[in-house]
Amino acid sequence: MTGEDLARVRVAPGAEPLWEVLLSAHLLGKSEGALVFDRWRGRMRPALVPRMRPLLALAPPWGYSPDFLTPPISLPDIDAAVENVLSTPRRRLREDIDQLAVGQAPAAWAGAVRRGEPAALRQLGNAVTAYHRRAVDPYRDQIDSSVRAERDRLARAFLTGGVEQVLNALRPFALWEAPVLTLPSHPAERDIHLAGRGLTLLPSFFCWRAPTTLKNAEGPHVLVYPIQHDLAWLAPRKTDSASSLAALIGRTRATVLMTLAQSPATTSELARLVRISLPSASEHTTVLRDAGLIVSHRYSTRVHHHITALGTQLCTE
Repeated sequence: MTGEDLARVRVAPGAEPLWEVLLSAHLLGKSEGALVFDRWRGRMRPALVPRMRPLLALAPPWGYSPDFLTPPISLPDIDAAVENVLSTPRRRLREDIDQLAVGQAPAAWAGAVRRGEPAALRQLGNAVTAYHRRAVDPYRDQIDSSVRAERDRLARAFLTGGVEQVLNALRPFALWEAPVLTLPSHPAERDIHLAGRGLTLLPSFFCWRAPTTLKNAEGPHVLVYPIQHDLAWLAPRKTDSASSLAALIGRTRATVLMTLAQSPATTSELARLVRISLPSASEHTTVLRDAGLIVSHRYSTRVHHHITALGTQLCTE
């Protein structure tokens, strides 16, 4: 990374639907992240329908998936994003499908996609849209709140120490030693010279264990990396858990939770906002975290607290 690249480091404005589609499709064929994703996989696998097969054929659990499925242009609307995919130049379609064919035999209809045949592209677009509707969109609130918490964490890092502090905050998935950002768990070993193009950081809900990048190093570059997950993200919307809800009874603890519903905060900031002592704030956040209503991330000497989807729901009911 050059100095110009550092000046062009950006954080994506939110979760990108096509990346969440692709990475969740990868997870369907794996058993990784059982505590986080097994309940979701249990819901999704019986819900797969034949019209989704074109997507799943292009997104195997391991190995390469065509870059054109996740173009670098950020489009949060799934319909617009799919149209962007379907407008991929034929040269890129040929290159990506040929790369997919290395070491494996892609589905026969992939040849029609490679040639840019309209019917095959429409079939692929329908597959992506149908899959997104079943696998990603129903969980948009949980995905958005988790990615928003990570964006808040990186924003705090930037305010503390600038772009280099943001890159340092990507540990353990990325290691920054100027001028090189190393991805130790990335499945491919290669060097990429950004040459002034900059880098977009994209926290992803369905990315697991290792960061990922586009294979094609031309144009804008994106680093997609895992976030921390709320283990209760698929918990029933209403719960009678005595250990969780009984611990929440009390005005002060409710005030702490409502404060975090407005904005993430450190332990000391909570103590100031709620007008309680620092040890008391620490005790309340521990109980809320154990109940799955907030998540906490340590950054340097401070602990930052973010409300979870379950905590948000409790505040609004």
